[in-house]
Amino acid sequence: MLHSTSMWGHIKASSPDVFLPCFAFCFGHISLKGFTSLQEPIRRNLKRDQLSVLDSTLPPVSITEIRQYLRSKNISFHDGYSCLHTPSLFVEGAEKDKFSLFIDKITGRFLCKATLVEGSWEDFQDSVELLQKEGLPCLSPHTTAGYLENDSDLELDSLEVNRIWNKAVWFSDLEEEECQLFKIMFSISKITNATLRKFGVKFFKPTNTLVFPWYSPRDSTLKGIKLLSAECKGEQVNYLDSTLPRFGSYHNLFGLHLMSRRDNEVVITSREVDSLALSQATGLPTLALPRGENCLPPILLPYLEQFKRITLWLGSDLRSWEASKLFARKLNLKRCSLVRPGDKQPCPLDALSQGLNLNKILKTAIPASHKSIISFRQLREEVFGELANVEQVAGIKWTRFVELNKLLKGHRKGELTIFTGPTGSGKTTFISEYALDLCIQGVNTLWGSFEINNVRLAKIMLTQFALQRLEEQLEKYDEWADKFEDLSLYFMTFHGQQNIKAVMDTMHHAVYMYDISHVVIDNLQFMMGYEQLNTDKIAVQDYIVGAFRKFATDNNCHVTLVIHPRKEEDDKDLQTASIFGSAKASQEADNVLILQDRKLVTGPGKRYLQVAKNRFDGEVGVFPLEFQKSSLTFSPPKAKIRLKKLKEDNIVQPKQPPAETEQKPKK
Repeated sequence: MLHSTSMWGHIKASSPDVFLPCFAFCFGHISLKGFTSLQEPIRRNLKRDQLSVLDSTLPPVSITEIRQYLRSKNISFHDGYSCLHTPSLFVEGAEKDKFSLFIDKITGRFLCKATLVEGSWEDFQDSVELLQKEGLPCLSPHTTAGYLENDSDLELDSLEVNRIWNKAVWFSDLEEEECQLFKIMFSISKITNATLRKFGVKFFKPTNTLVFPWYSPRDSTLKGIKLLSAECKGEQVNYLDSTLPRFGSYHNLFGLHLMSRRDNEVVITSREVDSLALSQATGLPTLALPRGENCLPPILLPYLEQFKRITLWLGSDLRSWEASKLFARKLNLKRCSLVRPGDKQPCPLDALSQGLNLNKILKTAIPASHKSIISFRQLREEVFGELANVEQVAGIKWTRFVELNKLLKGHRKGELTIFTGPTGSGKTTFISEYALDLCIQGVNTLWGSFEINNVRLAKIMLTQFALQRLEEQLEKYDEWADKFEDLSLYFMTFHGQQNIKAVMDTMHHAVYMYDISHVVIDNLQFMMGYEQLNTDKIAVQDYIVGAFRKFATDNNCHVTLVIHPRKEEDDKDLQTASIFGSAKASQEADNVLILQDRKLVTGPGKRYLQVAKNRFDGEVGVFPLEFQKSSLTFSPPKAKIRLKKLKEDNIVQPKQPPAETEQKPKK
């Protein structure tokens, strides 16, 4: 993950603050930049990561079914905030009375905190059947070995973790001047050595890196580390973090080892340094999420069940505010309070650096839940926040399609985008780069590709990510695949015609498991063919579009839906009315994008992207694209782009492309 700040000038002046995860196969041990590998390159281990691969063919389980099953097996349980608590199947004696096994109410996955055994709902049922059939008091470690992590790559990571940890030093062991310089580098000059020692934070001098430990919640042994490095680029400092093991297996609630069973309230932050600041300034229990505001993995929820009150203070921008509201829904709204970002309420580390009263800021936290009817008084601060943060409200900006930012202003959660274009125009290739651009910037993405299989789609996206053909330089494959694997990118395992209910269930599951904020469906027609032949196709399409519209709104998740157009004459541009089916698709959509392919009129490769509808601010228009075959990417022509703005929707496009966009400017 990359974090940036423009404090370098201050620092220098202060010197003496149902889906497969993308590339879910393990390609051997990865040594981090700046660290030497312990062994020669290791053989490839083509083995799925059991902790992150979910089988979309498994039927979803409801909380009612879970309760009924537990009662039928005479297993006592009680309701928690996010989980059901039951006696563990894997311990005996007094430990069994502690209700140390937690079953997720949404997915049915279980975790035994006493033994760290975990598995799916089907695994739990199999364990219960085996236990009762054999008449055993508990299941032994030998029986449960299949649930536990047992991967040679993780063992090698453990060796690397211990090597780095043993060479790292405590801040209190550094020379005073050296210690202050390193603290200034990471903007933690107000954090005392005692606080750093309390949380186990070390410094790795060979690479000038902060080392945050991950201790096992069972026996406090070292399970992993997060490394935070800083690099200067002009007046800006970039903070880059990496983990051992890799992010997919790194489930650390930083600070959990300091919690006692009697703690019943906690403050959750998105960065380890914020937790340090909060703990030092307030003395309150505090935890930091492993992937920041990007994701709250459900596997961590059992460790948060003991807290009756949770305050989320994730950052100082609109994105962190949206994440706070999303995470509060997972944690149970009734026990959550949110610290609203603002000038006088920055992130905890900045608040400490500015001398603000952190206890006072925590007291301003507002309840996450509210009544169904509210007045403007409750909305007043949120309205002001949107007015004061226009750029953030507009959404995430594309880096590869700058002209699209001028029209749509950004990519926003909770919207529905309809995308269409002629057959063979490159719709899938364009939309994969469009989504990849956002994913690189931290937008958690789920792909539903029913037209081409996931291997081919991943190959296209990897080529676009690397901006080069890797077939011709296979020696670079592992390097790029490692970087690509760290993206929050997931694929549905569906292919061909699918039932809309199965697709929607998978999308809901993805939002819960991985905090997905962008779903791409390519394409709608593959869900229509699954229905009965005597059903009205137009009515079916309207129902499906309505379902995606409701999903986007209810889950605050952007849905991009690819729909094929009607058959039009080759010499005519597509319009909003060209979208197959009734007008419901364009009416429900917040945005309508059309890939215009004029190659039949002006020669090969002349494509334009038209924004035909923009509900955010009404700006519509068209700009040229140029396909780069070597990288499978679309980018604006090298000549200066002439963005042509159009009137809102239902316009008739000129039959000939605007000639001035293809002319070179006169010298």
